[in-house]
Amino acid sequence: MAIISSKKQPQDPNGQPKKQSQESVKASVDEELLQPEAAIDEQGKQEESIRPQRFADYIGQKDLKDVLDIAIKAAKSRGEVLDHLLLYGPPGLGKTTMAMILASEMGVNYKITSAPALERPRDIVGLLVNLKPGDILFVDEIHRLSRMTEEILYPAMEDYRLDITIGKGSSARIRSLPLAKFTLVGATTRVGALTSPLRDRFGLVQKLRFYEVDELSKIVLRTAQLLQTPITEDGATEIARRSRGTPRIANRLLKRVRDYAEVKTSGEINESVAAEALQLFQVDPCGLDWTDRKMLSVIIEQFNGGPVGLETIAAATGEDTQTIEEVYEPYLMQIGYLSRTPRGRTATTAAYKHLGFKPPNEQLSLL
Repeated sequence: MAIISSKKQPQDPNGQPKKQSQESVKASVDEELLQPEAAIDEQGKQEESIRPQRFADYIGQKDLKDVLDIAIKAAKSRGEVLDHLLLYGPPGLGKTTMAMILASEMGVNYKITSAPALERPRDIVGLLVNLKPGDILFVDEIHRLSRMTEEILYPAMEDYRLDITIGKGSSARIRSLPLAKFTLVGATTRVGALTSPLRDRFGLVQKLRFYEVDELSKIVLRTAQLLQTPITEDGATEIARRSRGTPRIANRLLKRVRDYAEVKTSGEINESVAAEALQLFQVDPCGLDWTDRKMLSVIIEQFNGGPVGLETIAAATGEDTQTIEEVYEPYLMQIGYLSRTPRGRTATTAAYKHLGFKPPNEQLSLL
């Protein structure tokens, strides 16, 4: 394949460019045909980001939005930076999106990182030094910060100062570098795992709650509009009912239902199409997937409804204990299908009815 240079073509003595040989022209045409350019029908089809960019587009979390709106307006009126903010709650509720909206509302830039990526002190030092006044630094899974990184953050959060130790042994000395005033937004799914000194340095500590079905339905409708997917309100509600109160799951299910509708039907998502698609993906009307139903079935069928220990459930289902405890159990307990007792896990009467089993007769406890 010929290489086309960006240099000017040589000219003849009369100032006219020399004619290219047929071989050169042919090679040039061949190279142009091999350029990785999108075809006309492929251009403009890249899906837009489904994250809202401002509070007006953010659906749900009304109490949290009211608190942050007041904090933003107060900071702007005083000409100050926003106070440090800690967001906690289950995954998929919009903590990262909220940090991006805060930067947009404050008119500043933001940088996103995660605690596991800040293993060495120089990692966090590089981020802090490059921040500009008012910038937002978002740290996901902040409870996983190393001890040394936390120690560096303490003076940075309180006094906007960076203390660096230079040298070793008797020749070691501490040098303080001033930092631009910034806002640290931390996100965590385990607020109790944060150390008290770090947690107490956040001026705002807010929890994100699970979403209601009507809120999730609006999110599904908005996402479908961005994805240019035809959907009815009944179809959006059907997807929202099975989304476990989490926008991330709602958007994921919408994309899978969209694939099903495009392949199996005319393309429009209505209630029946959504139900058929989610049944194919083994998501039942309560949002339980195959593993959820397997856990409850094991407790009911093999252990007479419990109580049964966590290790035993893990061995019977093939899942590890941490996944069961942190991923599956919280939702099952929230909807009243699973109970934790000092002796182990038990399935509730609602779980029996949902899976089609006959609830056991209520017996008086001897205790």
